[in-house]
Amino acid sequence: MNLYKLYENKGGSTILIALAIIFLAGFLLSRITKLLKLPNVTAYILAGVLIGPCVLDLIPHNVIDNMSFLSDLALGFIAFGVGRFFKKEVLKKTGMKVIFITLCEALLAGSLVTVVSYFLFPNLGFNFAILLGAIATATAPASTMMTINQYKAKGEFVNTLLQVVALDDVVCLLVYSVATAIVSSNTSGYIEILSIILPILYNFCFMIVGFITGLLLPSLMKGRSKNSQLIVVVGLICVIAGSASLFDISPLLSCMIFGAAYINKTDDEKIFAEVDAFSPPIMLPFFVMSGMNMDISAFKTIGLVGIVYFMVRLIGKYFGTYLSAKATHSSKEIKKYLGFALAPQAGVAIGLAFLGERMLPPEIGNTFLTVILCSSVLYELMGPILAKYALFKSKSINLNLNMKEEVPNIIVNEKEITTSRKNLEIINKEVRK
Repeated sequence: MNLYKLYENKGGSTILIALAIIFLAGFLLSRITKLLKLPNVTAYILAGVLIGPCVLDLIPHNVIDNMSFLSDLALGFIAFGVGRFFKKEVLKKTGMKVIFITLCEALLAGSLVTVVSYFLFPNLGFNFAILLGAIATATAPASTMMTINQYKAKGEFVNTLLQVVALDDVVCLLVYSVATAIVSSNTSGYIEILSIILPILYNFCFMIVGFITGLLLPSLMKGRSKNSQLIVVVGLICVIAGSASLFDISPLLSCMIFGAAYINKTDDEKIFAEVDAFSPPIMLPFFVMSGMNMDISAFKTIGLVGIVYFMVRLIGKYFGTYLSAKATHSSKEIKKYLGFALAPQAGVAIGLAFLGERMLPPEIGNTFLTVILCSSVLYELMGPILAKYALFKSKSINLNLNMKEEVPNIIVNEKEITTSRKNLEIINKEVRK
């Protein structure tokens, strides 16, 4: 029996009950993963798998289908938060290094996937291999950002990581546009220039929109309360993300520019802290939904193709980062551990996979989409764990700060102890009188 049938088609009640199950499942699983010292993101994805169609089937399928907007909304919030790491002084210090590292790790991963896929699976064709390689360049910032926020990681390693993750999508967009043009020319005999230019043009226009919005934001928030400021920012993120989705493009770049323009104009990080505090109720269902969309049975069909893609992309990301960091004389932490934090792959890759599916013959297109969907779930499960490992090894996480937050009742200020003793002595004197 499908348990969601008990409350399906009840209007608003159906949505509220579904949301309650999503929030409670994510929260309860995070209590278990906390005992195992795993990031919360892992718990949310596992919760989605558990309550999704493949296991308990607690959420009506029409609710799952109609909550796809969460992806754009969550990516908008994430990208706005990443924008704060693009300060002018930071870019002057690491700008060229970050661009070089991003190009090397993205292009090495994409090239390796293309070459290995083509030679190991010639029956799938060159078009399959080049599209798979193009998508391999992308990295999803969501789970990495959540892990950074959870452990309050800071420092040069974190700044470099988030800049690389953000620029990955720029590289992916350009590479994928070229790849689709090549596939179109192989299929039709000529290159469709518009298929290359339009996605780049749309993204460029929305980057300008994000930049202008970031410059206007200080005047829109001037003299307003904290709550009103938060409402203004959330409203603008929704406008940008929603408008971008109308043109079938990701809101990542535009919202990132939005945040970068604001931080460089005002140097005010308070609003970013407020947005971070507001975002957990959006991030939790976003990751739970990612888990619910996972089709466990599909793992049987991807077989060796999926395993090769999964492993080769990781190898390309790691060694691309290692070699480029070594060439730019970056710190040993960046050289040794940055590659581990670039594993996640979700939103942008999945969106591009649906486009790629339509460009391939039906059977091959289905294999292509299945490989990306299944590997994305595995990457998202492994990503937070690898990101946490990289953050700890790079000493970006303050262990003392995290210990204090986990056991606040044990660590007490010495002055408070002295004051308490004095108060106790006064009470004893009064009692004796």
